Amino acid sequence: MLEQKDEDKSDIAGSSRPHTLIGRAIALHQTGKFADAEQLYRKILEEQPRHFDCWHLLGLIRYQLGEYAESARHIDIALSVNPSVAAAHNSRGAALKGLKRLEEAVASYDRAIAIKPDYADAFNNRGVVLVELERLEQALASYDQAIALKPDFFEAFNNRGLALAELKRFDEALVSYDQALAAKSDYAEALCNRAATLNELGRFEDALAHCERAIAAKQDLPEAFYNRGNAQYALKHLAAAAISYDDAIGLNPDYAEAFFNRGTARMDLKRVEEALADFDRAIALRPDYADAFWNRANGRLLVGRYPEGWRDYEWRMRAERAGPRGPTWKLPQWDGRTDLAGKTLLLHAEQGFGDTIMMARYVRSVAKRGARIIFEVPHELAPLLTAFEDVAQVVVSGQTLPAVDLQCPLMSLPGALGTTVETIPREVPYLAVPRAYAEKWQARLREFPHPRIGISWAGRPSFKRDHDRSIGLAGMLPLLGRTDVSFISMQKWFRAGDADILRDNPHIVQVGDGIDDFADTAAIMASLDLVISSDTSTVHLAGAMAKPVWILLHFVPDWRWLLERNDSPWYPTARLFRQPQPGDWTSVVADVAGALQSFLAAAGHAGHR
Repeated sequence: MLEQKDEDKSDIAGSSRPHTLIGRAIALHQTGKFADAEQLYRKILEEQPRHFDCWHLLGLIRYQLGEYAESARHIDIALSVNPSVAAAHNSRGAALKGLKRLEEAVASYDRAIAIKPDYADAFNNRGVVLVELERLEQALASYDQAIALKPDFFEAFNNRGLALAELKRFDEALVSYDQALAAKSDYAEALCNRAATLNELGRFEDALAHCERAIAAKQDLPEAFYNRGNAQYALKHLAAAAISYDDAIGLNPDYAEAFFNRGTARMDLKRVEEALADFDRAIALRPDYADAFWNRANGRLLVGRYPEGWRDYEWRMRAERAGPRGPTWKLPQWDGRTDLAGKTLLLHAEQGFGDTIMMARYVRSVAKRGARIIFEVPHELAPLLTAFEDVAQVVVSGQTLPAVDLQCPLMSLPGALGTTVETIPREVPYLAVPRAYAEKWQARLREFPHPRIGISWAGRPSFKRDHDRSIGLAGMLPLLGRTDVSFISMQKWFRAGDADILRDNPHIVQVGDGIDDFADTAAIMASLDLVISSDTSTVHLAGAMAKPVWILLHFVPDWRWLLERNDSPWYPTARLFRQPQPGDWTSVVADVAGALQSFLAAAGHAGHR
């Protein structure tokens, strides 16, 4: 978002004396002829070495040229001549902000305000620095003081909106931007920032309209194109979003976030190599850009470049979207090289249920290196994973851990063990059903004849992109009209409308309400002939149990499914059905229907459709 400051123009104008040498210098300065202005300032200084205005204005030229250290040096000389000029302290604050000497910058603005208590610009500029210091409430107070002194101060209203947005007080931020626009209706920065806040609120059409207004008002504002791209991306206008990011980058070739977001849009368009190039550029501009490393990891893994992908994947721990990390992560991490003989190693789940099931295949490989394994997993998985022979103890996430020497998050194991596409551990099954669960579900499912096909159509609603990856029950319904099959719904989470569809299709057997944990799901799967599902934890469990599983994938799937192929190196019993175009589940269902007819015929079960 865009801060608006006014720290140099008024200071120049305030020194204007048009009929003198200094006046001519200032006139040149105001029209951007910095070299000519500086020549006159220095000519004056030859005769008057302690000329306050010349030193101050030379400092402003250096500031405008981005030479903040020289700017501060010149302004300090001016203040040594006359320390009582508020404008010079304000200018010094701006130079110190440019040098990231933020506490000193605040002190300079405080000094300017002490000299001139009605100095609205200094209050505004002070607020900007306080935001950088993450002292947001103090920043708001500073902006409020600026606005009280200057009620039409549209820059301060805009900046106040930024601080409110940082505090996630988005509705109040919109009011502040509205106040800025009431004072200046074509204020592009406020229109642009309002669009960014509307994006945060999910009001993407409104955000798009504000971006267009901002662009009409100021066609060289890269942030307006960037925010337009964000709105278009959210509305699934992927090609248009990529073009908006192009425009932002054209105006600002160092716009790391625009390269990152363009790469994300290109990934969703399956323009993977272009996306990887964008992530490369974003990282070159911001070498600590963890989210760009993580996205680049996903892209590299998607095309099978595993060694590079695993290295990048370690950056996920620093990414903004990774969420908080508990004390477990502070323990020394096993890197795959440290000798494990005689050591206790904590392996812990960090992402979704499916990821945990997928990575559980590595437990045996690690145990063979001599480690005593402690396995920390969500409570939903604990009953299923307790049966691992190579695990000394299974601990439910959040419970007290025993003493350990090292830790390794599960998703770091492939990289630590040097996994390539060719060396993925493929031995299945590696998960078994606890006996008590098997007996419970054998009895419950006995009345339903074979062939039994388990179905699942959506993942956890909390997963941000579940609507992209999940077909939904309505989309799967054309497959479920057969009368020669027992369809067993293992769906745990329902979307709007699912209950109505199931009520109208009573032949679909619902057992989800009896599933307490993944041991229940595994016991159900043990009695099935086939599993058909969207990309959810269900497919990982089926693959880990060596059950035939058909996975319905969206246009650009998660990295683990790679591209183009219809099989999976992770799960030998999996068959992949892919969207030919974004959102085209109809073609996927047609392919699955044909395959199902062949599957049932081969098994001697082909009957009524």
